Formats: sequence, C-alpha cells, structure tokens
Amino acid sequence: MKFFLLIFFPIFIQGQVDWKKKELPAFENIYSEKIAEDSLQSTFFIAIKKQVIHHYHKEHSECIVVLSGKGKMTLGEQKIKLRAGIQVSIPKNTIHSVVVTSKKPLKVISIQSPMFDGKDRFFVEWSDF
Repeated sequence: MKFFLLIFFPIFIQGQVDWKKKELPAFENIYSEKIAEDSLQSTFFIAIKKQVIHHYHKEHSECIVVLSGKGKMTLGEQKIKLRAGIQVSIPKNTIHSVVVTSKKPLKVISIQSPMFDGKDRFFVEWSDF
C-alpha cells in the first residue's frame, strides 16, 4: 500500500485587488485607476458617483463590465440598464454616457483598445446627435 502526502501551500498573488470592495479615496464624480496596460489595451477600474457625460472615441473600442452599483447607459440609440454582471461593448465612434441611479458609486472595469492615453475622448452636447 502506497501513501501520498499532499501538502497545500497558500499562494499569494502580489497586487491582487477585490475591485468590488476597493476602498475609494474622496472624489467628486469619477475616480479612475489604471490596472494594466500594453500597446494593445488599457484596463481601468472606474467608480462613478453621478454621471459620465456624452462622449465618443475616434480610435478606441471599449468594453465595460459592471462590478457593483446601478445606472443607465445611453449607447448610440440604445438605452441599457446597468447592474452587477452586465457587460457592454462600445464600438469606436459610438456616443455613450452613463447616469448613476444607485446611492453607492457605479464600479466598472473598462478595457480600451488600443492603449488609451486619455486624448481620444470627444465630448458632445445632447443636441449634437
């Protein structure tokens, strides 16, 4: 009879964050923290208290995953209810905005492709489209 001794070692991943439970610093409306980046993408954690006004990206596609909170998104002609677990793909040149409807901030992971430096954001007035 053979005996096998299995020993389990805890694995610690440096820098691992539970983004749903992340403690936020004081902020007015939008808090953004870069999580990862390479030449093909930029990944951000974003918390929104009130709204993100209408804008679009000429050169970037964006994918958001809602972690917590609730809101309403305008995506082109569509109206989307946001809640935990919802994923939304935003093609480049598509006007989009968000209004938060929960008492707590809306928390999302946003992945933009290609790498996003903040310059490819163009704000529009509602009457412009």
